Amino acid sequence: MHISRTDLNLFVVFEAIYSQGGVTRAADTLNLSQPTISHALARLRERVDDPLFVRHGQKLMPTPVAQQMIGPVREALKLFERTLGELDGFDPKTATLAFSLGMRSLMESTYFLPLILALGESAPGVTVASGQFDRRRLEPLLSSGELNAVIDVFLPLSSEIKREHLGWAPTVVVARRGHPLVSGAIDLDTYLRAEHVLVTSRMQGLGPEDVALARDGNRRNIRARCQQINTAMRMIASSNMLLTVSDTFARRANMWFDNQILPAPFETEGIDTY
Repeated sequence: MHISRTDLNLFVVFEAIYSQGGVTRAADTLNLSQPTISHALARLRERVDDPLFVRHGQKLMPTPVAQQMIGPVREALKLFERTLGELDGFDPKTATLAFSLGMRSLMESTYFLPLILALGESAPGVTVASGQFDRRRLEPLLSSGELNAVIDVFLPLSSEIKREHLGWAPTVVVARRGHPLVSGAIDLDTYLRAEHVLVTSRMQGLGPEDVALARDGNRRNIRARCQQINTAMRMIASSNMLLTVSDTFARRANMWFDNQILPAPFETEGIDTY
């Protein structure tokens, strides 16, 4: 199969159908008619000798061949876009681009709103979609263009991945105002006797504060685990549990509550965000 005999626009259509899960939504995304999208898909199916998508309910599901193609196709399309963008120059005021941003729920509550407000001023035609991602696949997700950027804690990545330090914040403890054992400060004994809520996307495992406690042979009692910091803040305001989290996350989430935010009673390295 020689590339000179293939219409490269077919791969743009292929990526849109794969991402959107159907011809109709792909047509809307590309601002083309449904018959045009269907015709392009038929041509690509004939070119690769594979149906590429099969109907399952209301969605088109990719075949194994389509799943094998999507990574390289996205990487190639991203390269074309980047090359043309460098030739044209990038003007955020007039750019009409859609970016995908990998971000965990805990990060989203702190960083997403300021980002969108900033873009509204500097890049009004740019849209951003935030979503969860698999840290184990972070490099291929970025390399393929499936994610344009990620906001997260420090992760061991190759030099091919560019990173920028966004900030550091100390670890703090959050307790409800009127807590029977905590008022303005907390000591380690009180902290260890209390029950705790942990904000995490994982069903099991330790938080960074548990690692810090373990260095001195200490262990806390995690009563509940949740994915959203606002959920945790509400639980703290309604119980005698404690929450240990970055000061940055705590203060933004606490705007809707009146919980105490106190220095952690043990040595921690704080949280770096990139």
